Amino acid sequence: MFKTAVLKITALVAILTLAGCATVGRDFATHNVDEITVGETTRADIQALFGEPWRTGVEDGKRTWTYGKYRWSAFGDAETTDLVVRFNEDGTVSSYVYNTTE
Repeated sequence: MFKTAVLKITALVAILTLAGCATVGRDFATHNVDEITVGETTRADIQALFGEPWRTGVEDGKRTWTYGKYRWSAFGDAETTDLVVRFNEDGTVSSYVYNTTE
């Protein structure tokens, strides 16, 4: 009976631990961020540096690519890293924002 109770408690702790964490997005090469030059770096350059974006969209009429990894935990600090790149009509970088909790 004691063994069964221990197994149930262990299973409950495992379920709560797994339920307390969430990860969204995917890893990307953050060491390349300093290679971005506004007005010069192209969409093809960004794709070569960071791969396929995790999300794409439009912000204020400009094409936007987002690279990001977001990890939340009920038992610790969140770990987030993201890069949002906005492009001019000619395909060069208009602006970008890089943020991380690391």
